[in-house]
Amino acid sequence: MDKNPLKVGVIGANVNYGWSRVAHLPAIVALPELELAAVCTAHENTANESASHFGASMAFHNHKEMLKQPDIDIVLVSVRVPLHHRLTIDALNANKHVYTEWPLAKNIEEAKEMADLADVKGVHTMVGLQGRSAPSLLRFKELIEEGYVGEVLSCHMGIFSPMAFTRTSDKMWYRDKSQGASTLTINFGHVIDGLCECLGEFIDVSAVMGTRVSKWLASDTGKMMNVTSPDNVLINGTLHNGTLVSTHVGSVPYHGRGQTIEVYGREGTLILKAHADVGYGNAIILGGDKTTNRLEELPIPDRLKLAPKSIPEGPVFNVAQMWRRFAKSINDDTDIEPNFNSAVIRHNLLDAIERSSETGKMQKV
Repeated sequence: MDKNPLKVGVIGANVNYGWSRVAHLPAIVALPELELAAVCTAHENTANESASHFGASMAFHNHKEMLKQPDIDIVLVSVRVPLHHRLTIDALNANKHVYTEWPLAKNIEEAKEMADLADVKGVHTMVGLQGRSAPSLLRFKELIEEGYVGEVLSCHMGIFSPMAFTRTSDKMWYRDKSQGASTLTINFGHVIDGLCECLGEFIDVSAVMGTRVSKWLASDTGKMMNVTSPDNVLINGTLHNGTLVSTHVGSVPYHGRGQTIEVYGREGTLILKAHADVGYGNAIILGGDKTTNRLEELPIPDRLKLAPKSIPEGPVFNVAQMWRRFAKSINDDTDIEPNFNSAVIRHNLLDAIERSSETGKMQKV
C-alpha cells in the first residue's frame, strides 16, 4: 500500500526571490510522495501570495505558529544563512524532520549544536548540498570506484562564477564574512563537497583567500560598502588516500567559466565539466585511458535519474533528487547523507581553510 504523502512546511517561500522559489517549491510540488502543506514568509501578504501561487493549504508569517501544526512532517529552512540556526533549532524542538539549506550555519559551533539536537530528537535531517544528487556526479563517483582511472594520483578543481558587486542595501549582508555566506562557504563549500564525495576527505590543507573587490556599491544609496568576505579561495591539500588536490574558486564581475573537476590516475583520466556548478545540472563527463588518444564524452545512465521526467535537468531536477531520497529515508526510517552531521564535517574543512589562510601554515583537518 502506498503511504500518504509527507507534508512539508516551507520557511522562506517568497514568490519574488530566493532559492525556494527557484528550486525547492517546484520540486516539492512535482513529487507525489510530498505535499506542500504550508508556507511561511516574514509578511502576511507574501505568505498568502506564495500559498496561492504554489498551492499550499496554509500560509503563515510566524514560523512558530506553523511549527505548531501537528500534521506537518518536514520543515524546510531556506532563508538567509544568519537565520538558519534559530529557525532550525525551533523546528527540531517541534520534533519535525528538517531540511536546511547550505551552509547549515554561520559557524561550526552553531552547526554542531544543530546536529547534536537532531540526534537527540531522533529526527531525519538533510542539508542542501544538492550536487551530491546530480546524476553526473553520481556517475563520476561510480567510474572512480569502478577503477576507470585506476589509483587516483592527483585532482584539480576550478570554478569562476559571476557575482553582483552592486546590490541593494538589504542584500549587502553577503559582504560580511561573520554572517556565514561568502565565496568560501557557498561557492567553494558546494563544489568541494562534490569533490570529497567522489574522492574522500582531506587530511591537511594549505590555503590562500583574498578579497580582490574590497568595496561593493549599494545601488539604492550610492554608498560604497567595505567587504570582509573573500571572493577568491585557493587551496592545496592531501586526501586520506594520498591524492594531491589543488583548487581555485573565484567570484568574478563578469562571465565565469563554470566548474571542472579533473581526476588523473595510473590507468586513465576523468573530467567533469559543468556550465555553472554541478548542483545546477547540465554537466558532462569526459574520459580516456591508455587505449585511447583523446578524451571522449561518457554516458550518464538513466538509472541515476530519480526525479520525474517532467522536470528538465537543472537546479529543480537535482533538488528534486534530494527530496525524493529524503522522503524515502523518512518513510523507511534509514539514514542518508548529506545530513546535518555531513554538514559539520564540511564546516570543519572550511574552518581549517580559514586558519591556514590566516596563519600562512598548513592545517590538519
